[in-house]
Amino acid sequence: MDTHSRYTVSLHYDRRLYRQDIAGSVAHARMLARQGIIADDEAESLVAGLEGIREEIEAESFPWREELEDVHMNIERRLFETVGDVAGKLHTARSRNDQVATDVRLYVKEVIDEALRAIHELRTAFVEKAASNRDVVMPGYTHVQRAQPVLFAHHMLAYFEMFGRDAERMRQARESADAMPLGSGAMAGVPYPIDREWVARELGFGKVSANSMDAVSDRDFLLDFHSAAATCAIHLSRLAEELVLWSSDEFGFVRLDDMYTTGSSIMPQKRNPDFAEIARGKTGRVYGNLVGLLTTLKGLPLTYNRDMQEDKEGLFDTVDTLIPTLQVAAGMVSTMEVQADRMRNAALNSYALATDVADYLVAKGMPFREAHGIVARLSKYAVESGKRLGELDLDTYRRFSDRFDEDVLSITVDSSIRARDVFGGTAPNRVEAAIEAAKAELEAEGA
Repeated sequence: MDTHSRYTVSLHYDRRLYRQDIAGSVAHARMLARQGIIADDEAESLVAGLEGIREEIEAESFPWREELEDVHMNIERRLFETVGDVAGKLHTARSRNDQVATDVRLYVKEVIDEALRAIHELRTAFVEKAASNRDVVMPGYTHVQRAQPVLFAHHMLAYFEMFGRDAERMRQARESADAMPLGSGAMAGVPYPIDREWVARELGFGKVSANSMDAVSDRDFLLDFHSAAATCAIHLSRLAEELVLWSSDEFGFVRLDDMYTTGSSIMPQKRNPDFAEIARGKTGRVYGNLVGLLTTLKGLPLTYNRDMQEDKEGLFDTVDTLIPTLQVAAGMVSTMEVQADRMRNAALNSYALATDVADYLVAKGMPFREAHGIVARLSKYAVESGKRLGELDLDTYRRFSDRFDEDVLSITVDSSIRARDVFGGTAPNRVEAAIEAAKAELEAEGA
């Protein structure tokens, strides 16, 4: 085919919808027979032919023909070749418009289920890593500056919550896709006594679309999926960034498994976090596919327009990007080695206890803002003296406030962590409860 002829061809990417297309056609054929629109033996012939075509495709013996443009016409032409003229009755009471919309919705529901399984696997990895490192202390960060000591398990559970929201967004996107458009025809409905509810049940849809014009032109469910995927990609990128930082010599908080690192072409000592970097980089693809579809849809009048053919390549690319990245992330987290001593030393060799010292003064009756100013000056003195707060003696503390007593010297990273004994805090008992709650949530999801 020349360039002109190939311009409208979508077969090279939409052929992956063959299972959904055949499933929709099988249900449609059976419904036509149930309603007396075609004969029972005609429906049986159509179903047998369609199932034979599915087997051919899966055996990679199907004769794909590019000149037929898309997966739908290829299957229809092959059906004529295998069952004869009765194949012409399959398209009774449907249009390519509602057929394609149905196929894509079926596909999206399936890939969301796959994405949810991958998110579940990743969330499980966070919980398991938290549970096996319950007592590990690390510095928490703001602005990539050491801020306050926390439990490493608490940090892992932050990602558990983050990806939990991603799972919820995916479930919402699945619900958005769970309306069957078949029966809408080209855009006005069909003049046959069809049973849309029966077909919806056969195909696993929870409801049927309420307006035929909206049904064939609606791609909001794809936007919902792309949006959920883009937000999930943000979280994957944030995780990847931390793994890149943490596995560097400067941090040394974790050691990534060899399976997820590569060497350098010239520096033999290198263990580059390539998988995390690629995961971080792929985020842009997912964003781009969302923006691309938004742009495609923004100027389209009702109802179907051929522009909508452009909804699929970005969809397939996001699926092929997001799900493997989730799986890789789960592998990186589950296999990484936590360097507990390095993490604890980073918390100790910092000024992460400054807030606790300020809270100490507040407990002595001082307004927090005043305490904040005193500890800011105290911290500046410690930095200039080359000492940590824990290395200062009581006389030095009392130079800044006479409210400091001997017990200020008992403030440690461990006492700081224990003090955060509020729901959602990093205190050991709270984190322990959060781990158990997370396990229960995962078990309920898997039930």
